Amino acid sequence: MKRSRRGQVDPFIVMDMMEEARALEAAGRRVIHMEVGQPDTPAPAGARAALAAALDQPLGYTVALGLPELRRGIAGLYARWYGVDLNPDRVMVTAGSSSAFLLAFSALFDAGDRVGLGEPGYPSYRQILRAMSLTPVGIPTSAENRLQPVPADLEGIDMQGLIVASPGNPSGTMLSHAALKGLMDHAAARGISFVSDEIYHGLHYGDRAVSALEISDEAYVINSFSKYFSMTGWRLGWMVVPEDHIRTVERLAQNMFICPPHVSQVAALAALDCIDELEANRAVYAENRRLMLEGLPKAGFTKIAPPDGAFYVYADVSDLTEDSLQLARDILHGAGVAVTPGLDFDPVRGRQTLRFSYARATADIAEGLERLRVYMTGR
Repeated sequence: MKRSRRGQVDPFIVMDMMEEARALEAAGRRVIHMEVGQPDTPAPAGARAALAAALDQPLGYTVALGLPELRRGIAGLYARWYGVDLNPDRVMVTAGSSSAFLLAFSALFDAGDRVGLGEPGYPSYRQILRAMSLTPVGIPTSAENRLQPVPADLEGIDMQGLIVASPGNPSGTMLSHAALKGLMDHAAARGISFVSDEIYHGLHYGDRAVSALEISDEAYVINSFSKYFSMTGWRLGWMVVPEDHIRTVERLAQNMFICPPHVSQVAALAALDCIDELEANRAVYAENRRLMLEGLPKAGFTKIAPPDGAFYVYADVSDLTEDSLQLARDILHGAGVAVTPGLDFDPVRGRQTLRFSYARATADIAEGLERLRVYMTGR
């Protein structure tokens, strides 16, 4: 049968690296995983207990936008984290942040619209946009601006939307209140719809991240239970939209997804109260970050921007290679450490970059860094 042109998207290279690592593990090799942004910590104990208690009850469809009590709980999170008084009706619970992006792009853009995104950036933005007959517009960012876009980067670019992530993936760098406001003001003045990806909020190692909702209600804000809450496999996220967009997104959600998974919503509601456990997890990532910033230079990876949040380090390896994919494969097979080539995040400059994730257990991070040191230095 004929295949659509919009269905011909690029692969998500990190998933290919995971599969290559899995094949090595199946052959008996021990691999240290620094390629994927998946917390090694489990879902909070309170979330797992709530799920166990709910299994004797029917778990079926919920309303399309999620359990009302969960939406209220998420609104309460904005009050606790940012001091924002948020109407729970504006909160839409989604099947992971990925479905939130599908809903956001469907609600905001028409086929052919151009949507700007900073590079390096999360690769699935680009591929989801293409699959929806939208045009991703890559905006190269600079090391001087810590790999985040600034208004000057946007001048003269024809676009109907802009996606910004803080903390960013792959960089882990964050935008200050003034920097985020500058981007939002630029977009508002030109009628550009603004989408703020905040899925790494809660994972910061100095000042906390700033939410777009602290600046304006005229934005789509997307978050997830995957990262800070350690619930990747539960596939649950959320989105906050302006008041006058609620019904539009609700109709889309009804038809595209029916509802988010009931079982995951039960667990997520309990996870919101597991503050001590979640903060203990963040302390683990902080220690892992310290080890990475100390250990990567010893392995020859010296050109890095210290991350403010998330659990990634993005390294310029232009002094080592012109082919980051081959270097990543060499490291995997030679050192038994899986890392991600920058081509996922920047189709042009990514040939000279690697991303290292420090989301795993601290012992694994320490072992992985030692393996990298021995392999890269030959001693």
